[in-house]
Amino acid sequence: QVQLVESGGGLVQAGGSLRLSCAASASIFRFDAMGWYRQVPGKQRELVASMTSTGFTNYADSVKGRFTISRDIPKNTVFLQMNSLKPEDTAVYYCNADKTVGGGRYVYWGQGTQATVSS
Repeated sequence: QVQLVESGGGLVQAGGSLRLSCAASASIFRFDAMGWYRQVPGKQRELVASMTSTGFTNYADSVKGRFTISRDIPKNTVFLQMNSLKPEDTAVYYCNADKTVGGGRYVYWGQGTQATVSS
């Protein structure tokens, strides 16, 4: 069973930065893609950023130019650098990994890390 462990959340003032980390218990090349989602109470979980195994990245419009997803392959870790943070970025951030094997899709989630941006 694959485990994803997030860290790096916290409280920061608007305009500040946070760097989230997601450590995987398996080689990140096993996954078709890894990404970061976020969720606030009463709303659906939404995609923030993702990266395929080939390095292609995708960002939500609301974070383009402010957030950057990256990875450290030898350490099986994916990062989310969040700059110029806004109060509306406050959410629980979840690491995600998915792969398709033999026609079946497997999706893994971390436990989440809270990021709070004060105004």
